[in-house]
Amino acid sequence: MADDLDIFRNDTLEALAGAQDRAQWDAIRVGTLGKSGALTGLLKQLGKLEPEERKERGQALNRLRDELTAAVEARGRDLEEEALQARLRSERVDVTMPAPAVVTGTIHPISRTIEEMTAIFGAMGFSVAEGPDIESQWHNFSALNTPDHHPARTEHDTFYLPPKTEGEEPRVLRTQTSGVQIRTMLGSQPPIRIIAPGRTYRADHDATHSPMFHQCEGLVVDRNITLGHLKGCLIEFLRVYFDKPNLPVRFRASYFPFTEPSMEVDIGWSKATGEIGGGSDWLEVLGSGMIHPRVLANCGLDPAEWQGFAFGMGIERLAMLKNGIPDLRSFYESDLRWLRHYGFSAFSPATLTEGV
Repeated sequence: MADDLDIFRNDTLEALAGAQDRAQWDAIRVGTLGKSGALTGLLKQLGKLEPEERKERGQALNRLRDELTAAVEARGRDLEEEALQARLRSERVDVTMPAPAVVTGTIHPISRTIEEMTAIFGAMGFSVAEGPDIESQWHNFSALNTPDHHPARTEHDTFYLPPKTEGEEPRVLRTQTSGVQIRTMLGSQPPIRIIAPGRTYRADHDATHSPMFHQCEGLVVDRNITLGHLKGCLIEFLRVYFDKPNLPVRFRASYFPFTEPSMEVDIGWSKATGEIGGGSDWLEVLGSGMIHPRVLANCGLDPAEWQGFAFGMGIERLAMLKNGIPDLRSFYESDLRWLRHYGFSAFSPATLTEGV
């Protein structure tokens, strides 16, 4: 091999041995074997030589190219291995040290309450039904036997949406999930046993009311349904939900346009301490009643053949009572400290069905 090629070979091998990282190695590889590299330049000069000299020098350059290519690849593998070993040393973990504290997310009290209610009613044979947040006035009011002059239909209480077309009746943000009951009765045949948890909207905002809140309503339609079925269902639910097997439950006569008779449901509690099931005071927690015959007829069901009961409760209200949460507005302020305090671990699923 010519002296100049020996010098080129030695310089290249020396440079490769001195490369400290992949960046330096890649610069040498490109500068030697690349399209504009030094060795490529030497190969391009062969055309200027005489045939005999070109043959001899060409063979020498080919041998040099093969040797340098192998050397470059070998040095590249060595640098990869060195980098891997350095990374392993730097990322080594002392398994005898305690693990660092990891802040994990929690399940929101509203979500957990819905899970608990679904578990309890699910054990009673209820399924979960859903419906749109934007309802027609017929589904939200008229089908439920709510007259046009009822206070709930005023703009003071209900959010109305502008009509899409001229002359169209304004739709509403649903004030209750009762519209889901109407849609269920219209779309399926009895027997029916559903709960309808979901968002509802009313023009109200203070420590115990929010413009957007959650309700869970229930519906049972079958033959020979009586007030006793309603009372048994709700007493069982409240006692399991609050984990009070002997929780006092009281039913008071009330009025709702869509039920007859209608009843408010109270539970025993202590006004002084806030203890559920303690003391001699009563606290209203939900409304209920037997489905009004007009509501059944509006949904195409013969009241002489089918009977049923319905109930509705505020999910936030039950969550506040069970978990000692004093202010409804805290549910929606996204305060991480509050969420960590009142939230629930994702590894503790709601399975409150022992007493059902």
